[in-house]
Amino acid sequence: MRRSRFTLSDRTMAQLLGLLFAVASISMQAQVTSVSHPQHPVTVGYERAHEITINGTIEKLVSHSAPGSPAGLHLFLTTSQGAVDAHVGPYLTKDVQRQLTAGTMVQIVGANETVHGKSYMLVRQLIFGGRLINVRTTNGFLMSSEAPRPVRARAEKGEQANGGAR
Repeated sequence: MRRSRFTLSDRTMAQLLGLLFAVASISMQAQVTSVSHPQHPVTVGYERAHEITINGTIEKLVSHSAPGSPAGLHLFLTTSQGAVDAHVGPYLTKDVQRQLTAGTMVQIVGANETVHGKSYMLVRQLIFGGRLINVRTTNGFLMSSEAPRPVRARAEKGEQANGGAR
């Protein structure tokens, strides 16, 4: 029985090693690049202690934010204090987005944050048409969609103001 022996020349081995190192370095560079740009830097500075409540009328809605601004839906409001850019993020349901039109009266609870020299109201709660929409957690992190809850004028006896006895 004959055995054949497969050997690689030194030149072929060097070429294969060079190719392997090139592929590995490209892969490592791609990983470093994707890690260096966080997706939601605006939640880092959210301070609940600085929350305010604003009443206003929606002037316009913008779903494609300008470069450098927080990603997602922005409500441009007219208020008694002036114009407000209210960031509600990308997670509102389609039903809620359809109901938010120019001329709709809203109440927002949130905190102001400056990103790249521009001021934004990071909305934690959005109230309109008898509905309460939680947009962010109490720490300022965006929440995924949830079914809107009816807003009660006053908490009933023995219930919590934010949703009832548990």
